[in-house]
Amino acid sequence: MAEILDGVALAAEVRGRVAAGVEEMQGKHGVTPGLAAVLVGDDPASAVYVRNKRRACDDVGTVSETFHLTAESSTAEVVECVEQLNRDSRFHGILMQLPLPRQVDEQTVIETISPDKDVDGLHPQNVGKLVQGVPDFVPGTPAGIREILVHYGYDPAGQHVVICGRSNIVGRPLANLLVQRQEGANATVTVCHTRTRDLPSFTRSADILVAAMGQPGMITADMVKDGVVVIDVGITRVEDPSRRRGYRLQGDVDFEPVAAKAEAITPVPGGVGPMTIAMLMVNTLNAARIHIHGRP
Repeated sequence: MAEILDGVALAAEVRGRVAAGVEEMQGKHGVTPGLAAVLVGDDPASAVYVRNKRRACDDVGTVSETFHLTAESSTAEVVECVEQLNRDSRFHGILMQLPLPRQVDEQTVIETISPDKDVDGLHPQNVGKLVQGVPDFVPGTPAGIREILVHYGYDPAGQHVVICGRSNIVGRPLANLLVQRQEGANATVTVCHTRTRDLPSFTRSADILVAAMGQPGMITADMVKDGVVVIDVGITRVEDPSRRRGYRLQGDVDFEPVAAKAEAITPVPGGVGPMTIAMLMVNTLNAARIHIHGRP
């Protein structure tokens, strides 16, 4: 049976390091890092995610506040909120909870966030710095995946990493991160997506397989080789009458059969999710450091 890569325990270690950094910053500079979250609409999953991030902020000692706009908000109204937060010295990081309602231009909103406060690493300036290998902020999920791999002894260097999914939040930045000539990277990376022909031929060649498609149970045992390391990013509510709540959380990987062949695998829940939030705390602390010291 595969080694279970525990994201909950590792996230607690990361938050502990952030908390120590926050305490040091308060003592030396009298500054407490602050994170502003912008939530547009009433999507239940987004609300839970923002609430979990606020709990993490409380855990590490940072300031946090959620700015809730109605689902009918226009692009101009969301942009105005972001511009006010850009000017607000209480907040060193701005988190825009995605997806936004259909009538809001997501790219316009992202480009409005100050690059110095863009702790999700989505602003074009920060994307460009990641591609160049000199990022100020690595998006939380890719950063968390790299942290999991390195911490548990599965260094990507020289490995064939196959990423299923090409989103701007996971697939693309993770590919850019792992291909860099630096510690915790140096991988050979293949990115697969909905137009990839014969997907199993790629997934079977992976030493490290990252599933980030949002399609529950899509990666089956016949799609992986023996000894693969599997990182499951997906998390979907699947109806399950046997459960008290009537549903269960399912990753993109058919867990039990794949785990029987894999060397290591992340669980869902309790794998990548907690690390995404922990790395957001790291970015918030780094944003406050940039505010105090400037860039190196």
